Amino acid sequence: MAASIRRVSTTRAGGVSAAPYDSFNLGDHVGDDPAAVAANRRRLASAIGLAPDHLIWMNQVHGVRVETVDGPRVPDVVEAFDDTDALVTGTRGLALVVVTADCVPVLLGDARAEVIGAAHAGRVGAADGVVLRTVEAMLAAGAHTPDISVLLGPAVSGANYEVPAAMAAEVEGRLPGSRTTTSSGTPGLDLRAGIARQLASAGITAVDIDPRCTVADPALFSHRRGAPTGRLASVIWME
Repeated sequence: MAASIRRVSTTRAGGVSAAPYDSFNLGDHVGDDPAAVAANRRRLASAIGLAPDHLIWMNQVHGVRVETVDGPRVPDVVEAFDDTDALVTGTRGLALVVVTADCVPVLLGDARAEVIGAAHAGRVGAADGVVLRTVEAMLAAGAHTPDISVLLGPAVSGANYEVPAAMAAEVEGRLPGSRTTTSSGTPGLDLRAGIARQLASAGITAVDIDPRCTVADPALFSHRRGAPTGRLASVIWME
């Protein structure tokens, strides 16, 4: 029987972190109390029914490095993969985690082949090809392009992602479909639109986009709206 693939994204609510990280901050690199972050991560593991060491974390750097995972990093210890922006696994019960506060969390799965992936795609990583690198790693692990489905999680929308015109043009050249106009009429980027087009060009058309904008929705963390702030977690796992 094919695996059941689960995907979730958190909000700001339900944690123990104090302002300005209130309250369900899952990022351990933003200045929050490490004890609060650890408690929040345990709460997340409990909420999805997994042991804390079965949540696989990354120290993200806006790069394109993909790691393939086949088990918990270290028993009873939450230890992140350094300098990594994407994860792939074929192991049921391992949850791959992306933390964001405007960047795009990309959750990919092939239920038939039992292979999943998770990528952190900000402006730099998306333009550099981190999503396609993740797809390549999934195919190497046994996934098949027509069977891959994708969720692009909460992120800054094109309406609220203003950038200089030269930057919009440069990113458009590398990630076609991403250049847009903001609600103020200025040059902007819609990374999720660009990623969706990129995936379609690779033969992946089962792409869902979470409609929420991190900047516009106060229930979500947004670095652009107000830093310092916490990080959301987007998680994918197989049962």
